[in-house]
Amino acid sequence: MFLVVGLGNPGAEYADTPHNAGFMVVDRLSEMHGIRVNRKDSKALVGVGEIAGKPVMLAKPQTFMNLSGTSVAPLMEKHGLGSADLIAVWDELNLPWGGLKILKNGSAGGHNGAESVIHSLGLREFVRVRLGIHPGRPILSGMEYLLAPVKRSQKKELEELVGLAADSVVSIIAEGAEMAMTKFNRRARGSNEEE
Repeated sequence: MFLVVGLGNPGAEYADTPHNAGFMVVDRLSEMHGIRVNRKDSKALVGVGEIAGKPVMLAKPQTFMNLSGTSVAPLMEKHGLGSADLIAVWDELNLPWGGLKILKNGSAGGHNGAESVIHSLGLREFVRVRLGIHPGRPILSGMEYLLAPVKRSQKKELEELVGLAADSVVSIIAEGAEMAMTKFNRRARGSNEEE
């Protein structure tokens, strides 16, 4: 079974913030595949179903971002899952707005939620889907930006990015991470730098 974990913060006040992009992707997958994510398990809301003919558990840790690993690690242990079964999805301030990057391992890159998952699992080798949310302008406080509602002018673009990320997760499940990386890794529109 694949475990698709979106990182974010529980509560209505965080629902439309850039830091909740991971939750948004899980919600989109939930809608696309008719998987209700409403059962409590290991400090997360989870739902089990099928994506691309394979068993999948969707999860949204309810521990708040910085403690995501304290939900992900017990969830994996309880269901007998290994690092090859995990797909983690999070927002990435180090990537330009609209960018998408799938990686099979690496550091947390300063992302506290990702750091918590890596620390709790004791490993870095798992597939992660990172959604670029840097606004392309200087920001005084990263935390303020991450936890402020997305501007109305950016909502449509964020919806598109969330949809693209959901499609990339389906591709990872159906065809493997390598193929998904070839198809989906990209810079933000308007940037022609190579990855």
